[in-house]
Amino acid sequence: MSEHDWTEVVGAIGIFTLLVSVITVTIVQTAKTRRARAAGVREEEYRRLVDSAVQAQESNARMLAALDGRLNGMETRLGSLERVLKDVE
Repeated sequence: MSEHDWTEVVGAIGIFTLLVSVITVTIVQTAKTRRARAAGVREEEYRRLVDSAVQAQESNARMLAALDGRLNGMETRLGSLERVLKDVE
């Protein structure tokens, strides 16, 4: 083989290596971008889930406060009813 043939072989190997490197880097970066997007979507879904859980918890707290008020009213009326029944006996 002549000197010119070796130059062509080395050049071809260099171009092949460059193409393989570029393709590999492109694939890796695309995969990282997709993983980052998927993680962002999951985080957004978790935020929505947390927001709905907080709203449900606040609603439950309001309902419990209302029930506590009603229960206290019923205890007061029951106490007065017991006094009336004792007075009647």
